[in-house]
Amino acid sequence: MKKIGITGGIGSGKTTVARVFEQLGIPVYHADYWAKEIMNTEPLVIERLKELFGNSIYDSNGKADRKRIAEIVFADKNKLNELNSVIHPAVWLHGENWLKQHHDKPYILKEAAILFESGGNKGVDKVIMVSAPEEIRLERVMKRDNATPEEVTARMANQWDDEKKIALSDFVIVNDDRQLVIPQVLEIHSRLTNAHQK
Repeated sequence: MKKIGITGGIGSGKTTVARVFEQLGIPVYHADYWAKEIMNTEPLVIERLKELFGNSIYDSNGKADRKRIAEIVFADKNKLNELNSVIHPAVWLHGENWLKQHHDKPYILKEAAILFESGGNKGVDKVIMVSAPEEIRLERVMKRDNATPEEVTARMANQWDDEKKIALSDFVIVNDDRQLVIPQVLEIHSRLTNAHQK
């Protein structure tokens, strides 16, 4: 079974594209979603995050204040690296266990915003990059997260630019609100499924 990474900058629409693959029966591991879950449920991770950011980083219900964490890490590269060093190994382990449940599929997708930045691309066979112009991404994230242009730009600054990621990817899906996404997905799905059958 092939492991295919799917990535894209914030606001590129990679989660929407991943859902199209799910409609085709392909399991998708949403690394960003599971990272949030693990922050709230995994005792060792919770303990380490409290050591890094203080006990007040969790509310009275035991939920991580992700907005506060984001403010800290996007202002301090070292804190971002420390956060990643706690979260990424925990997500990787969770993802490996998830994989075992889907060994009968031709391929699975691992969706991660910072696949290249975290080195996660080394653990997959191929990479699909979802690309969109920066101004469209900015607009989407401002609307989705009710964020200011400055907040979104700060988050973008911690991700590699599209050109760098495209150069390292095997497939590119352009999600610019002009080109149709579904035919692009079907073409990649066909190629990956045929490669599996050979």
